[in-house]
Amino acid sequence: MRFQTPLVPARLIRRYKRFLADCRLEDGREVTAHCANPGSMMGLAEPGEKIWLEPNDDPKKKLKFGWRLVDHENGHFTGVDTSLPNRALRAALEAREIPALAAYETVRPEVRYGQNSRIDFLLTQPGLPDAYVEVKSVTLSREPGLAEFPDSVTARGTKHLGELAEMAAQGHRAIMLYLVQRTDCRKFALAADIDPAYAANFEIAQAKGVERLVYGTRISPEEVTLDKALSRRA
Repeated sequence: MRFQTPLVPARLIRRYKRFLADCRLEDGREVTAHCANPGSMMGLAEPGEKIWLEPNDDPKKKLKFGWRLVDHENGHFTGVDTSLPNRALRAALEAREIPALAAYETVRPEVRYGQNSRIDFLLTQPGLPDAYVEVKSVTLSREPGLAEFPDSVTARGTKHLGELAEMAAQGHRAIMLYLVQRTDCRKFALAADIDPAYAANFEIAQAKGVERLVYGTRISPEEVTLDKALSRRA
């Protein structure tokens, strides 16, 4: 998935009210960017860090910049826009780049299911059980090379686990797909110390048939694409 307009570098001044970030462009101008990330962004919102913004000229948008990436200035990036994983993953699903899901030809996003919820992707194929795929964006890393989810308590995420377990009970495939938006991680774990309820409910959901997939991403200021599967921490 390529960014619609070329990204521009900036320095973060501060992130506030979850969805706003004051930034300083290279020419010295200060702008406010939309931050499409409701999480804590632990370790990713330090003043002075290098970031990348996507400008827009949409008259319907009040903010003319969107915060897309953190540049760790060591060759690695983290994607902070939680909407990007679904866009990148949809392209990968339609191209059948995920072996565990490659048998499905039809990919439908945002299909209603459960209790007032929408599944990120519903995959269908004649002769196969429907596959319900819930996607979670992973940006937290507290140990070198290790990505963790979640970065804050997520009651919504716990609700999704229960709904996936219900789909599995009905004979469908139910998949929790963690998409790691960091290029510096090769392993994944649940952050049980941050949200014990989520970790416990994941174990319950898995016992009921919910599958887990973990994939990395290739990230640059030009595009975000699916990378290889990541291993789990022992």
